Amino acid sequence: MDEIIATLKTIRAPIQQGEYDLHQIVMDTLAARGIPFVHEAKLGPRCRIDLLCGGVGLEIKRGKPDRKKLISQLTRYAGCDGITALVAVCEGSVALPRTLCGKPVAAICLNKLWGIAL
Repeated sequence: MDEIIATLKTIRAPIQQGEYDLHQIVMDTLAARGIPFVHEAKLGPRCRIDLLCGGVGLEIKRGKPDRKKLISQLTRYAGCDGITALVAVCEGSVALPRTLCGKPVAAICLNKLWGIAL
């Protein structure tokens, strides 16, 4: 998880990207560091996460996500077999619990990586 977070912190995504543009930026960044991933990984019935890097699930959100909805979504993912940790990659900042279902959770705010706090 630490290597993935350190890699994600190198991203300087342009503002006003579409969500799938952000997916591509994240995938390109992971690939450049040699970190394998699966895009749109199916975790279970009606449960698909944006990226899966081994057991670390990445959920990518454009703008400032609705905290309650995001926590609900991440909790569903955390309950899936094979998930060992979760990282939310969002343009805007969002406060998340440190763990869900006993699994570590981290948030990466892309705007803060530019030095902008929105």
